[in-house]
Amino acid sequence: MNQLLAMRAFVRVVETGAFSRASDQLALPRSTVSKLITDLEKHLGVKLMHRTTRALAATPEGLEYYNHALCLVAELDELDNALRGQKLKPSGHLKVDAPASFANCLLIPALVDFHREYPDITIALGISDRAVNIVGEGVDCVLRVGKLDDMAMIGRKVADLEYVTCAAPCYLERMGTPASPEDLEKNHLKAGYFFAGPGKPESLIFEQGTTRYEVGQCAFSTNEGNGLKEMLLAGLGVGQHFKSIVDYYVETGQLVPVLADWTRPAAPLHIIYPPNRHQNARLKVFIDWVIERFGVRQ
Repeated sequence: MNQLLAMRAFVRVVETGAFSRASDQLALPRSTVSKLITDLEKHLGVKLMHRTTRALAATPEGLEYYNHALCLVAELDELDNALRGQKLKPSGHLKVDAPASFANCLLIPALVDFHREYPDITIALGISDRAVNIVGEGVDCVLRVGKLDDMAMIGRKVADLEYVTCAAPCYLERMGTPASPEDLEKNHLKAGYFFAGPGKPESLIFEQGTTRYEVGQCAFSTNEGNGLKEMLLAGLGVGQHFKSIVDYYVETGQLVPVLADWTRPAAPLHIIYPPNRHQNARLKVFIDWVIERFGVRQ
């Protein structure tokens, strides 16, 4: 058994969640990848993977082995690149997950510049506002808005995202412009956001000095950032969205800021990754690029 190749195969299977996807990335037949994992389990004397007809997942022992194997493979790759004089030209595949509105409006348009600088790095971009199981789904890093909940992960702050309260001109012509948060709550339609999974609605928040006002009970809500933007553009109510996302629509007159003398606290944007990925050269340059590219914009 080629133990190093088996370790590489195991790492890719855990990260991709499938023998077929791992075999594609390794350019090996699926049967070869499956046999490498079986031989590795026999060599170690432990079961590394749970296999069923519907799912494939690492066992607790498998996850522990994965963490160590990932570090060893990353160290070896870094050593190889350094000796080949390629340390400044990282290559390979990254699996990234990002919120829908950030991915579509900001990240994807900027990826052409990343590719120009790092042409040998390929990226699979998952687009969703749901919480992602980074290790279980084989994701290298995720971009998420809000406080850090998983203390087992490393989170680097990218930026503070400012909010703007706004509505479409057609809505304001139909319903008038709210004069205060109280007026908004009593006399206007609201468009808002709810969190995927628990379905918890997010209130519209207004602060002015020491005064704080929360407005709930949205007539229309969605669990996806692009959906909220489209609701606002369609004139379904007054809502709050990230300034960096709706700036274009404000500048072109498709959305109009309201209640400008009230603010909502900015939300932190973090890039999150497992602690054992710190020696992954391609991930490091991607994280640094994201922070440099988007951190200076806010």
